[in-house]
Amino acid sequence: MSATRTRRVRRPVAAGSFYPGDADELAGVVDDLLAAAATEDVRAAALVVPHAGYIYSGPVAASAYATLRTIASSISKVVILGPAHFVLQRGTAVPGVDAWTTPLGEVAIDAELRENALACGAAVDDAPHAPEHSLEVQLPFLQRLLGPELGVLPIAVGMTSPTEVADLIEAFWGRPRTLVVISTDLSHYHEQETARRLDRRTADAVLARDPSSIGPEDACGAYALRGLAEHARQNDLEVRLLDLRTSGDTAGDPSSVVGYGAFALGTAGPG
Repeated sequence: MSATRTRRVRRPVAAGSFYPGDADELAGVVDDLLAAAATEDVRAAALVVPHAGYIYSGPVAASAYATLRTIASSISKVVILGPAHFVLQRGTAVPGVDAWTTPLGEVAIDAELRENALACGAAVDDAPHAPEHSLEVQLPFLQRLLGPELGVLPIAVGMTSPTEVADLIEAFWGRPRTLVVISTDLSHYHEQETARRLDRRTADAVLARDPSSIGPEDACGAYALRGLAEHARQNDLEVRLLDLRTSGDTAGDPSSVVGYGAFALGTAGPG
């Protein structure tokens, strides 16, 4: 009689701090953020979204996710690339577990997407993911927009060249019903006007699809962001800026802020 493998699930680490730990409260907060966001006439194949506490970056994240409202029924899989803040890492790592959870429920790790990432050189390693918030905080937005049948592949991106990340993104590009999300904040802990200047420069580099102009201090998810810019450059894809604010614009002290940007890639009118 063969043994049945125990199903492995990652529990949330950011619930109750970065976002509400109560399911009803969390659903209400996400829905309110989305309702307050402007509706852009875009059809995005990839988004760049911040990952701080919802009180700070939630309005900017909602500016990106609100673009999915009209196309949500056409998306069932999401690849999320972001930094590992707490584990020094080279290359890219995908989870070995079967699912991640938030207070809104369980989200399956898509096995086929994981195999595609492994074929591009990603490692299976849960260590970078275990303490990390940058990928987890994207899930409640996706759960509210895309529903319980959603499958995801979180990818922790460490020290990696823009070309390697672009190649990884290419492995998912154009796949049916699949969205790519890059999770990153921008400048950290400058006063408001300095942050706005630095973040505008970074936004211009993203819009110009110029990964070489995105420095390590310009974005905590710089490796993934550079890779997306390189992918856009290689494929001559349009990048649109949806929102650019700081924590001083939302809920923070303007003397020391974190910058947030929302972008859409591969956009067109509804169709």
